[in-house]
Amino acid sequence: MAKRPKTVICYICGREFGTKSIAIHEPQCLQKWTIENDQLPKSQRRPLPTKPEIASSSSFASGNRSYDIDAINEAAWQSSQANLSPCDICQRTFLPDRLIVHQRSCKPGRTRPVKRSN
Repeated sequence: MAKRPKTVICYICGREFGTKSIAIHEPQCLQKWTIENDQLPKSQRRPLPTKPEIASSSSFASGNRSYDIDAINEAAWQSSQANLSPCDICQRTFLPDRLIVHQRSCKPGRTRPVKRSN
């Protein structure tokens, strides 16, 4: 059984990247986030995401420090989820640019159908 390579979650977008490529992705993702945020109406703009601070551990070596990948991923996931904007009507959360699209069709009193598994 092959072992899955270790991945790290981006604190901005919530996607997974390899331990080497995350350092390349994060500055580009932050730049993209800033451009998209600046294009939103002022009432929907969000504060700049901040990278979560994680205490040193022993699983993921980066320079002279080592980090626990599970702790990094959990903090990054929570941070990426905090970047989502809730709909004023149904309270579902979306990326800010997708919220605008959602609000065009969201009506008061409508509920999402419950998915049932057979």
